[in-house]
Amino acid sequence: MSGTEEKGFVIRDRRSRTDEPGSSTEDSASATRTQQPGDAVSSNADRSQSEEIPLTFSSFVFSLGTSALMFMGEQLDPKQPKVPVNLSQAKEIINILSMLDEKTRGNLTSEEKSVLSDMLYALRMKYVDLASPPAGPGTRQATKSP
Repeated sequence: MSGTEEKGFVIRDRRSRTDEPGSSTEDSASATRTQQPGDAVSSNADRSQSEEIPLTFSSFVFSLGTSALMFMGEQLDPKQPKVPVNLSQAKEIINILSMLDEKTRGNLTSEEKSVLSDMLYALRMKYVDLASPPAGPGTRQATKSP
């Protein structure tokens, strides 16, 4: 091997392709490819990653908040089956967001801080509403006296 050539490596897909319609031994032969250092292997995962929204702190907070809302019985997509209410799981996510708020204090942009505090407020209010016993006809409501 000369000093300017780089030795590549071979990737062979040995998975059975009999479960896919229209697959044949020709498909598995075409799955063998010589990979040179520095080449990118193209796959569905690579393509879907490039089409995704970039991960930011705000999107991370939004993702956790959405999960907490689902655990509190919110159905975000009517096509999806309803997730059973799990207040302990929702509380854990709220606690994680509270910890993030504490640990990132002073290191967030104003937009990130606003997203985090607004999400925490909304989740806490919903949690308190669900965790409180319902006010029935036999319970006394606190009223203001003039």
